[in-house]
Amino acid sequence: MKKVHDPAATRAAVAAVEAWVRDPALPDPSRSQLADAVRRTARAVAHDAPGHSVELRVPPFVAVQCIEGPRHTRGTPPNVVETDARTWLELALGVTEWSTAVEARRIDASGSRAGEIAKWLPVIF
Repeated sequence: MKKVHDPAATRAAVAAVEAWVRDPALPDPSRSQLADAVRRTARAVAHDAPGHSVELRVPPFVAVQCIEGPRHTRGTPPNVVETDARTWLELALGVTEWSTAVEARRIDASGSRAGEIAKWLPVIF
């Protein structure tokens, strides 16, 4: 079953972890708060940029397919973006720029279309 995108719930989930995203010195949010914010923001990208040509992975919380183009059906997708939860939320909130995170090797982006996710960031303004 496909998860429904709920913008208000996404904003609320992000609000619960936003201070931590902006200030790493703060105590970590609960795992459930972190998971909720990561899942909802990744699904927001999939909602705003529907498609199946790029797979966005934020382990262990979520993997979504997005970006219009050739559909991937089996094996490892040709275009993959993978990052950790903090980096993803920094990108989703606009705290970190895509190019900065790529240069710092905080994102593993493979495939010719992987970088197209940057066009859909930040998720929350």
